[in-house]
Amino acid sequence: MAIGTATPSNCVLQSTYPDYYFRVTKSEHMEKLREKFKRICDKSMIKKRFMYLTEEILKEKPNLCAYKAPSLNDRQDIAVVEVPKLGEQAATQAIMQWGQPKSKITHLVFSTSCGVDMPAADYQLTKLLGLHPSVKRFVMYQHGCYAGGSVLRLAKDLAENNKGARVLVVCSELSSVLSFHGPDETNLDSLVGRALFADGAAAIIVGSDPLLGVEKPLFEIVSVSQTIVPESSGALDGHLREAGLMFHISDKIPRLVSKNIENILVEVFKPFNIMDWNSIFWVVHPGGPAILDKVEEKLALEPDKLRASRRVLREYGNMWGASVLFILNEMRQSSATYGLRTTGEGLEWGVLLGIGPGLTIETVVLRGVSI
Repeated sequence: MAIGTATPSNCVLQSTYPDYYFRVTKSEHMEKLREKFKRICDKSMIKKRFMYLTEEILKEKPNLCAYKAPSLNDRQDIAVVEVPKLGEQAATQAIMQWGQPKSKITHLVFSTSCGVDMPAADYQLTKLLGLHPSVKRFVMYQHGCYAGGSVLRLAKDLAENNKGARVLVVCSELSSVLSFHGPDETNLDSLVGRALFADGAAAIIVGSDPLLGVEKPLFEIVSVSQTIVPESSGALDGHLREAGLMFHISDKIPRLVSKNIENILVEVFKPFNIMDWNSIFWVVHPGGPAILDKVEEKLALEPDKLRASRRVLREYGNMWGASVLFILNEMRQSSATYGLRTTGEGLEWGVLLGIGPGLTIETVVLRGVSI
């Protein structure tokens, strides 16, 4: 019914990102890595991204830069405070667009892979927003890049099975805080993560039976499903250690997604007799350009079908679970700007794909609504 987005104002990284990354890391063996990292950044097709961490913070906390140095306490001290705050910015926007008082929110679903604390981020956000103390809260940790699909799946169930429910969904990620590591010759996965990952938060309000004349739906969530991709164990892992969140990112991920994507789509769209993948709109998690390219190639999609996903990747980077909500926002805004018939680029049916650790794919069948 309403979508809000937010990014940290601390640090905006543009094409000078390689210089920034290596300027805070001192080593005489870094020149080859520097060139390799620049090539990875160029291939990412990302124009700019937002990060909470600044050079000043990194200079104050040098263990964040020293590869595998104990730094979890410093990272947690930032994340447990700032993750809910960034989520608050996005949620405030969504509530304002929604037009209903926040007292009407009955449920809160909060997702993050950054910072674990008690009471959790859902509690902190409830306090920051001033929600009613009886709001029913759910927190989802460590879903990473598929979290945007997971939260919609849970919100759909809550909205449909609790009459009058209005579910505030928030994804807030400060990947830089938990997974920033100085470059090291023995870990190229860290270079890939630093070239792709960014910070951001998004919020959306989900409900059923909208109040006519008061609430304006943006998309309809028709069906939801979750799949573990066969033979993908170890393709994308993240492990929390004293040095922070350490990632393994396999170059097989695009191929694994491409190999399995059509079978997933056939299954979820069979009840609706849809087999023409160019007849629907697309909201695909922009894990990286190779994933988008492989999906486009495998399904013979027209060149503009993944436009919204590519634009969010280019302008914001990979913000983990928040990314697909940014894409929904981009799609509905551009559809209105160009005078299209529906929020789904003028089309009725669409699909949202969250792709993340496991390898796990969340699939959400959507319908655009009339503008």
